[in-house]
Amino acid sequence: MLLSLQAATVRFGGRAVLDAVDLAVAAHEIVCVLGPSGSGKSTLLRAVAGLQPLDSGRVSLDGHDQSGVPAHRRGVGLMFQDHQLFPQRDVGGNVAFGLRMHGATRGEQADRVRELLDLVGLPDAAGRAVAALSGGEQQRVALARALAPSPRLLMLDEPLGQLDRSLRERLVVELRELFGRLGTTVLAVTHDQGEAFALADRVVVMRDGRIAQSGTPLEVWQRPADAFVARFLGFENVVGATVADGVAVTPWGKVPVPEGSPQGTRTLLVRPAGVRLVPAGEGLRCTVAARTFRGTHVAVRLQPEDAPRLEAACALRAAPEVGDEAGVEFDAAEIVVLG
Repeated sequence: MLLSLQAATVRFGGRAVLDAVDLAVAAHEIVCVLGPSGSGKSTLLRAVAGLQPLDSGRVSLDGHDQSGVPAHRRGVGLMFQDHQLFPQRDVGGNVAFGLRMHGATRGEQADRVRELLDLVGLPDAAGRAVAALSGGEQQRVALARALAPSPRLLMLDEPLGQLDRSLRERLVVELRELFGRLGTTVLAVTHDQGEAFALADRVVVMRDGRIAQSGTPLEVWQRPADAFVARFLGFENVVGATVADGVAVTPWGKVPVPEGSPQGTRTLLVRPAGVRLVPAGEGLRCTVAARTFRGTHVAVRLQPEDAPRLEAACALRAAPEVGDEAGVEFDAAEIVVLG
């Protein structure tokens, strides 16, 4: 493994903000760490970079313990969401900064700057002033600067957090392609699940300084580890249930579950696609409490008489109006019994 954390722990004021975390990142792997504010994800990044000392545990790079190794000697690149570019230097001067620190000649610096600005889509920008760049262009310059010394590990802290949504969505695709082409090993932290799922080979969800779940984006999305992960991913239809013989007894009545689901007292996730609207008078009786246009579908919030609200995903033309009565049936293929 290129990067290994073993029982990595950081305490602030006696509270563990990083709590005995074990994490391994393979060479050429892109790992995104997700979590709400205060979950420990940025502290993890800073600990790997050498900017935050551990209270206990170990960080290893290429099998070598990094205890006592200062940040500038770890051979890692770090890019923050606020760019931290040098305003007094032009674009080329910013990108070349790390190369100068590593003793590269002027010719080597010029060649590498030209190569990297081409890679990030800013050819011929070396002489431009940083202040004249858009937010997206500054982000690209910050990325080129982080990549310039060819770090063995590139770390990104909320890399697209200050950009508007359409630019973020475009850049995350470009980053994925760029890292694949370069074979870069990446450890990124973000609170944006869409960004993480589009960029990562593996997603790590953190809660209260610990890892709540780790897996491919598809694994985490399809099978959240628990109610916390499910809700963090944006799922609202999460309730306690008793599961037996292919059926879950829930506040919404009896709900079918997939064959082989865990039995007993459990937590149930019903994806919005698994909430099927049927004519009023059939299934679970509900009133439409709200509806939100989501671009590809309408999120319809349904209020049963004596149970928690349900969210359904409907095609625009088929979505009922607020105040309408509707029935609900459930699709077992869209239901997950959480561990």
